[in-house]
Amino acid sequence: MCKINKPVINVAATAARIKEYRIRAGYSVREIQNIFNFSSPEAVYAWEKGKYLPTIDNMIVIADVYGVTVDDFIVRDVIEVECDIQEVKSA
Repeated sequence: MCKINKPVINVAATAARIKEYRIRAGYSVREIQNIFNFSSPEAVYAWEKGKYLPTIDNMIVIADVYGVTVDDFIVRDVIEVECDIQEVKSA
């Protein structure tokens, strides 16, 4: 057995950044809803509360609209996981 560091997205911190950058850019939730042509603002609220994250294509759009990069949004953590060396070598 071995241990490796696996990167994971910190959903709560990423959601907080998405909201922070929206506010910094001066957009309301309704304006973002309109940019995406969503019928309601629920998806935007869900992104900002960490219920779920935007798809990568939507993340690219919001990053462009807010004038930042996708990497600016994503907060990464690292967790240690055990692995089977045989599985790693054969993959």
